[in-house]
This record gives sequence, C-alpha cells and structure tokens, in this order.
Amino acid sequence: MNLDELVSKAEDLFVLPDSVTRLKACMDDEASSIDDIGEIIAFDPSLATQLLRVANSALYRFPNKIDTVTRAIQVVGTRSTYDLALAYGVSQAFSDVDGQCIDLDKFWEQSVSCGLLAKYFADMRNIREPERLFVSGLLHNIGELVTVSVLPESATRCQAFNARVSPAELQFGVLGFTYAELSARLIEKWDIPSTIYAPIDSIHKGEEGATTIEDKILQLSYVLALDNVNPEIYPSYHNLKPEQHEALSLKREDLEDALDITNLQCISIISLFNPNAFMLY
Repeated sequence: MNLDELVSKAEDLFVLPDSVTRLKACMDDEASSIDDIGEIIAFDPSLATQLLRVANSALYRFPNKIDTVTRAIQVVGTRSTYDLALAYGVSQAFSDVDGQCIDLDKFWEQSVSCGLLAKYFADMRNIREPERLFVSGLLHNIGELVTVSVLPESATRCQAFNARVSPAELQFGVLGFTYAELSARLIEKWDIPSTIYAPIDSIHKGEEGATTIEDKILQLSYVLALDNVNPEIYPSYHNLKPEQHEALSLKREDLEDALDITNLQCISIISLFNPNAFMLY
C-alpha cells in the first residue's frame, strides 16, 4: 500500500469530532466572535473540560484558576484555543487504536515530549502562538497509529529501530515513506492549516529541508524527544547534530534546561492528551 492509498484509508477510518470541524469553520469566518467560539466548545462537554484542564495545566502556569470557557479563550487566545482543540480532537480520533503492536504510553510520551520542547523553543524565540508548534510536535507521529491500524505487521517491523538504524530509516525501508510524511499528509487532508503540518513534513529532511524557523525547531525537538524517551537505545544527544541547535543560536546548556523543564511538565501533560488516560478522570 503506497502513501496515497494509506492516507485515503486513514481518512475513512479516523474522523475528527464534529465540534473541532465546526470550530475551524468558525475560526475561518471573519464575522465570528469569541462568543461564537465559546458556544461551540460549550456544546461539547468533553472539549470544554479539556480546554479548562489545559488552561490550568503546567502548559501555561497561569497564577489564577480559570473556571469558565470564555475566560480560557480570553487568556489562551482564539487561535491557540483552536490549536488545542485540534490536538484533543486528533487524540480522540485515535482513541480506539489497538495497543498490541506498540507501547501506546511510550508513543504519547514521545509525542508530548516533542510538543513541549517545540513550544519551549518557540517561546524562547518569541514566536507568536507557540501552541501551534506544540500541536505539530504532539501530532508528528500519528502516522504510526494509522499504520498500526491498517498495516499492523509493517508497524511491528518498524519497531525494531536501534542505535545503528533510526526510526525514520527503518520506516522508509519498510513502507517507502516515514510516519512523519504520513502524519503531515493526513493532517493536510483534514484541511488543517499548513502551519501545523508543514513543520511535520520537514522533520526528517535535514538542514536543507528546514526552510523556516518552525521547521528547525521541530527537527531539534524531535531528536531530543527521541533520545529522551528511548534511553535504553540512545544515550543523551545521540541523534543530535550540532547544526540543529546552532541554527537556532542554542547552546548545549540551553538544551539541558529545556529537557529538565519539559520533563517535569510532561508528567502531567501526558494525561491530557493520551486517550488511555481519559478513563482515569
């Protein structure tokens, strides 16, 4: 099955919640207001609860508790609200994926770690709406969940990466494309803004493929998260190339600070986006 066929199959299997698609239409309508956005979220109790949990989480560290959807939208921002709703919607779309082929807890740990690192570096560089980079990092590997569902034997083979063969190299060898490429194509098919999927598509394309600062941030965040979550395979900074952090004017100490801070955040943030964790709340 080639990439186009797998994307088409995934479109039929995985559908975003109606509230998320309605929210996007509302965001695209210049005549819509914050009240219109709040009304859509309020009609989906799960989404409303999720937005409040995220607004009060370590992702933001607001000093006062946020207890209404309207207030959450005001302090987070309308575009960031959509980005976070999208992250929740995608995680829900994949909530029924069978975890027999892969370790879903580790999958979400790497996804959240990548997202938190991307947001951290975006904040450092004063990029507007850094949540979109959090979402790109969070969703960069959903192609693996598609493959687990449609081609489970191939997904199992792709789990055999090691210190000599990277996940991306193995994925390309088995499938003819990487999970990141599949993720980006599916997100594009969902009519989600290119600011989310374009950095994902560039993750494995090296320095020549990183044409924007967002691309560079996500490439760096990916390799740091990969090493961080797989210490039994990779020593610290094993997959890091100096140009990946030098291109962002970051020193090794900056990376250490980023990992220390996001590792602490990751513990609580995982429960917000790992569908398996929703059962606990």
